Amino acid sequence: MPGPNHKPTDLACGRFTVLLWWLPVIALVVGANWPKFELLLWIPAFLVMGVACLANAARCGRVHCYVTGPLFLVAAVYVALWGFHLVPMQPNIFLGSIVGVFLLARLAEVPLGKYRKSACASQ
Repeated sequence: MPGPNHKPTDLACGRFTVLLWWLPVIALVVGANWPKFELLLWIPAFLVMGVACLANAARCGRVHCYVTGPLFLVAAVYVALWGFHLVPMQPNIFLGSIVGVFLLARLAEVPLGKYRKSACASQ
């Protein structure tokens, strides 16, 4: 259990940044350019980023993570449903839409601030 002076930190600033965001982003780009492996790459990439964003929202209240955490998890489910031919998919439009919502969520941090909890506000 952390002590009273423990401050939760933004996972995007920690040592796991490469594993939690950069490798999944690379997997999304590779999958987009290598359609044979889209499912194999996209589902775990979206799951990792979604769980990491939800953890980040809970840890330090990163504003865009309140949107992107659920977004990435829903994206993983949608890609899985597409893999079972239960929903239609245009991969480039889908991925572009995800990136667009991500960018809008990041832009929301301009007027709202980067964090909802003061424990991370100093970062």
